[in-house]
Amino acid sequence: MDTSTAERLLALNSAFYAAFALPFAASRSISDPALVSILPHIPHHARVLDVGCGNGRLALLLDRERPRAAYVGVDAVPELIEVARTRTERLVHVTAEFRVADVARPGWGGALPGAPFDCAVVLAVLHHIPGYDLRERVLRDIAGLLEPAGRLILSTWQFLDNPRMRRKIVDWSGVGIADEALEPGDYLLDWKRGGRGLRYCHLVDKSEVERLAAGSGLHVCETFRAGGREENLSLFAVLERNA
Repeated sequence: MDTSTAERLLALNSAFYAAFALPFAASRSISDPALVSILPHIPHHARVLDVGCGNGRLALLLDRERPRAAYVGVDAVPELIEVARTRTERLVHVTAEFRVADVARPGWGGALPGAPFDCAVVLAVLHHIPGYDLRERVLRDIAGLLEPAGRLILSTWQFLDNPRMRRKIVDWSGVGIADEALEPGDYLLDWKRGGRGLRYCHLVDKSEVERLAAGSGLHVCETFRAGGREENLSLFAVLERNA
């Protein structure tokens, strides 16, 4: 993918999440079974990096389920970081810090407190990163912030398997991007909560997860499906650094 198209897609998603920060945050609950499903893969007393932390719900879950964890959340959208900070003001059992950081930009992880981390959580992030090469670089960057025995937990939407999500797919002409500028698996999805918005998503399936992991010095230990009303919207993968 050329740089110009990638920048347009990144700007599209940045504008979406800035405009819909509050309704988006309200739609992401701490009690979401998909979020709870990753707990067995997060060690006790771990230093946890939450990439694309959104409303900070993982920090709230860790406060309840992983006392003495040290949590750092990063997100590219300042409006979501403010929501996260407000929601987590009364944490009791974990320490939490939030930073505005755009993983699509080189050097984003250079000044993060707490590194290296025992665990990195990357939920619903990679499918918003345009271009295979950039997705691989982002995953490699995150892997580089882990302890040698660190673990990375990611999820990606499998929206083509979900009739409800497939109905959200709209034509690229609505944002003036030609199909030939995109990669196979690139889609435009609409949003209709608190207004209408559009965001870019790439179908990162199991095969791509395995290729991205291999190119990032990681290997896939386990995969499972969870999330959404149908409880299978997202593919989750637990990755570890290669020996």
